[in-house]
Amino acid sequence: MALPLQQPPLAELARELKELILQTEIRLLQFSDEEAGSRPSPEKWSRKEILGHLTDSALNNYPRFIRAQQNTLLEAPGYDQDFWVEARQYGREDWHELVQIWKSVNLHIVKLLPLIPAEALGNILIIGANAPATLEFWAKDYLRHHQHHLQQIFPVHANY
Repeated sequence: MALPLQQPPLAELARELKELILQTEIRLLQFSDEEAGSRPSPEKWSRKEILGHLTDSALNNYPRFIRAQQNTLLEAPGYDQDFWVEARQYGREDWHELVQIWKSVNLHIVKLLPLIPAEALGNILIIGANAPATLEFWAKDYLRHHQHHLQQIFPVHANY
């Protein structure tokens, strides 16, 4: 009798992230380009800038998640999120195009997460000035980070 196949350690996290991305895409596309580009105040990001930041986060975390599998200790640079958002000028981006870019890079991460072997999850990753943490912590924190910023985009909805 064959033993049942074990689910990869981050398969559930990948499923949750995928569900969040697909459900959020529908809601994001309900905003007009003007609504998405409007800042709530001069010092706060617009929805476009928040989604751009989440795109930058995906683009920075993907190589971290790969490289942290190769080393038991990896030091990776952080990044100045305000500079990145300003340098990319997300506030000027077409909203529908930005949503698709964000969706695509995150679905790329969704496919990576279940491929990370269990033995690599305890590898230590130091990102910028952050305290050392395991690869597993950073992978789970990636979802929490998304949920935090989606609360800024959809502030009246408590399910993010």
